[in-house]
Amino acid sequence: MEEENVTSSPSTPVHRLRHRRRSNEVVMDGDRVNASPLLVNDRNKYKSFMVRTYSTLWMIGGFVLIVYMGHLYITAMVVVIQIFMAKELFNLLRKAPEDKCLPWIKQLNWHFFFTAMLFVYGRILSQRLANTMTADQFFYRLVTGLIKYHMAICYLLYIIGFMWFILTLKKKMYKYQFGQYAWTHMILIVVFTQSSFTVANIFEGIFWFLLPASLIIINDIFAYIFGFFFGRTPLIKLSPKKTWEGFIGASVTTIISAFVLANILGRFPWLTCPRQDLSTGWLQCDADPLFKPEPFALPAWIPEWFPWKEMTVLPVQWHALCLGLFASIIAPFGGFFASGFKRAFKIKDFGDSIPGHGGITDRMDCQMVMAVFAYIYLQSFIVSQSVSVDKILDQVLTNLTFEEQQALFVKLGQMLKDKLS
Repeated sequence: MEEENVTSSPSTPVHRLRHRRRSNEVVMDGDRVNASPLLVNDRNKYKSFMVRTYSTLWMIGGFVLIVYMGHLYITAMVVVIQIFMAKELFNLLRKAPEDKCLPWIKQLNWHFFFTAMLFVYGRILSQRLANTMTADQFFYRLVTGLIKYHMAICYLLYIIGFMWFILTLKKKMYKYQFGQYAWTHMILIVVFTQSSFTVANIFEGIFWFLLPASLIIINDIFAYIFGFFFGRTPLIKLSPKKTWEGFIGASVTTIISAFVLANILGRFPWLTCPRQDLSTGWLQCDADPLFKPEPFALPAWIPEWFPWKEMTVLPVQWHALCLGLFASIIAPFGGFFASGFKRAFKIKDFGDSIPGHGGITDRMDCQMVMAVFAYIYLQSFIVSQSVSVDKILDQVLTNLTFEEQQALFVKLGQMLKDKLS
């Protein structure tokens, strides 16, 4: 029998055989090292790590410089941050086709923003502005008049914006316009709630702004470092890159840093003294008892070989531990909230103004939570709520005319004279 020819003729189509890779085959690819759960083993992450590091160093340097310049410059920094945050949040729900049909919608949003800014900062800084203007009688009267009618002026500006919104409503755009109106007001609540507390903390003493803000920065940096080098266990589904290792490592570091940093910052009077005006000069004041060193005997369980049996601490350091605990355990939930918010809108970052970090809002999520807590803690457990001479004088200077103040001075002098006689 003739041997069968297994070779196909040229006209016969050649079929390419595709073999499925078996599970036990080894892939000879250097990139497979990226499959490790540790970010440190991911070569592609190093570029991002370096960019983030450089931008962080620049931000810290600028932050230190502004803090050195004083209260007024720090307040100006807060205002700039507010404007960038508002811009990022305003753009989040913008739709180009609708905006083309509504040319005044951006101006309306900013009208409400600056009206809210005038209202919030007018209430916080009004008396300090009056104290700054006392050297000139004309400007003093002008400022006190503006302070007296401050609320009426802000309400008038808001009503103008409200009427502007109603008069620009367009058919088939109602839903979008009312959505933008509600979104604008939510932004104002979020942005100005935290900023008002932040500015109030600044004028109570830079210490009460600098310490909480620094603790959030420290927690954020060390959460990234510990997560980068040791992170294996995911912390929360809302933010897959955050790990338990990063969270715990940053918490311990933040609490220790709070105790040490409070001791360092509390020794500078220009950081601890409250500011009663809007000048930019250096401050000197009598040290508050919170910032006066006290001896502290170490517990008996400290080993005998430990060289110190007693140490000097500032009473404010014990309060700093509470701030550190909040900054490390509770404040990160502001970041989780922001992560969930970004997932809801299917965006990676709020903006791209900070290389390696995203937008300004991405860096302020935890700061907003921390600023509110710092103010509430300060007013509830530290600042005396009793009536003081300074508070009475503030009310007199703010609410009474110059003639009424003179009458009060004469009457008070007569009462004291009668009491002493």
